[in-house]
Amino acid sequence: MIDVDLDLVIPDPRKPLADGAIKPWSTRATEWEREELFAFCRRKKIPTDVPWQDLREEHRRLIVEGERAGRNRFYGIRGWFRWLEGRTYKMHVRVFLARYRSYRLCPACEGARLKPEALLYRIAGKTVADVNRMTVREAHDFFASLSLSETEREVAELVLTEIRSRLRYLLGVGLDYLTLDRQSRTLSGGELARVDLTTAVGSSLVNTLYVLDEPSVGLHPRDSQRLVRILQDLRAKGNTAVVVEHDPEIIRAADHVIDLGPGAGEAGGHVVFAGSYTDLLAARGSVTGQYLAGRRRIPVPRKRRRPIPGLELVIRGATANNLRDIDVAIPLARLVCITGVSGSGKSTLVEEVLYRGLKKRLGQSVGTPGTCRAIEGAKRIRDVVFVDQSPLGTTPRANPATYLRAFDGIRERFAATPEARLRGYTPATFSFNVPGGRCEACSGEGFEKIEMQFLSDLYVTCPECNGARFRPEVLEVSYRGKNIRDVLQLSIAEAAEFFADQPEIAQRLQPALDVGLDYLRLGQPLTTLSGGESQRLKLSAALVREGKAHTLFLFDEPTIGLHLA
Repeated sequence: MIDVDLDLVIPDPRKPLADGAIKPWSTRATEWEREELFAFCRRKKIPTDVPWQDLREEHRRLIVEGERAGRNRFYGIRGWFRWLEGRTYKMHVRVFLARYRSYRLCPACEGARLKPEALLYRIAGKTVADVNRMTVREAHDFFASLSLSETEREVAELVLTEIRSRLRYLLGVGLDYLTLDRQSRTLSGGELARVDLTTAVGSSLVNTLYVLDEPSVGLHPRDSQRLVRILQDLRAKGNTAVVVEHDPEIIRAADHVIDLGPGAGEAGGHVVFAGSYTDLLAARGSVTGQYLAGRRRIPVPRKRRRPIPGLELVIRGATANNLRDIDVAIPLARLVCITGVSGSGKSTLVEEVLYRGLKKRLGQSVGTPGTCRAIEGAKRIRDVVFVDQSPLGTTPRANPATYLRAFDGIRERFAATPEARLRGYTPATFSFNVPGGRCEACSGEGFEKIEMQFLSDLYVTCPECNGARFRPEVLEVSYRGKNIRDVLQLSIAEAAEFFADQPEIAQRLQPALDVGLDYLRLGQPLTTLSGGESQRLKLSAALVREGKAHTLFLFDEPTIGLHLA
């Protein structure tokens, strides 16, 4: 169930009430609630200058649950949130509530999700909730050894065959440690990909074309062979599997390899090689073949930085998902790689325990932290940046120029031209996000969305501006021979050269060049980027921001979608 999360409401228990320990009541808009709290504390003699964690248990309970008896009632934190829930018809209230709520175990069913009546039925002494709590391995063994009478076997044979088959596939891809009731939102990218793959394999289709986009994402080399066996099983049933992949193990197992290139963006789009893996190794024009054959290699550093004694973060007693009460020391001022077989708890350790735990200590809670006894050395960290696999955005309006914050400088250059100043144009005139200079027929998007009732929405070029996004008179303003539409059509490499003498623009584009995104267009919608391109653009944005010293950067599989080159 979703309920108020006190860890989000009180992110830093070291703060006293007078210093804003209750985060939602520390703003100007909640000044009345704050005054009510202080008045209640005076009546109950609750100190407001003592850290929240040092308050007596009874005092903390009164503040959280409130007191409704007597004349001077105080609704408490939970009562105030219940009052807000009656106003969720307002958008800003729903957004506000989402910041302070999280998933909690239901006290009525204790996570079983079913009514008591449904739990009265048992098979071999197990309720359906008991089976759901099993791991894939335990469930496989349970159904494999299930003893049934002849009548029961006739009734259950078809269902049991399907259950055993699905569990066998999950075992085959190395997901034996997952419990059946594990929420999919807590799975890593690799685990999700393998669950999807077993769903496809378990359907027992024949004469089917399967198209898989990087199924090895998140897989440890140990698990790549399991994936290969599943793909070979698909092929053995008379199916065809087309795999977009960079993993050498998967390429090596393919019956036929098609190599596109020779470069990225405009430098690509050609078939460099098509044939067997053996012939690929000898292909001189294939960059892929050169790496696989060992003629080209990723350089290994000649010298590595040694950890400085005592300069480290130490996580004590991490216990979340697959982690089993572990202690981990992470050296600071170093490049640290956390590796291990798929499902060993890497993403849980980095995102749930470390990232959320540090954010909470910084008073910037981003979710419920994974359980651990302590994070020692956290005082050395001033900021935390997490680059994960989540999409950059859901709207085509966002593009690399806006994401890297280079568009602000570009608009200022256009607004400073003599013609723009003569017409009274400002930088906002050259923005497609606000009214003024944009095409109002498409609201500056360059296209119109046609909603199809039972199909995916269609996007067609705006007939008014023909995809330019701006009014014709705005496009008359040029900077060095190019209007704002022409600039958005430039690749990042071309734009870096075009604005080479404008440091505030060139410096924001440089990280994208460094990570190999020189071919992206400035105005290319972010929704069209691949997973690897999105990851690298996030990295570029993190590097371009005015970072604080002592910042911890956390990357969840930054090599997704990356070729060996």
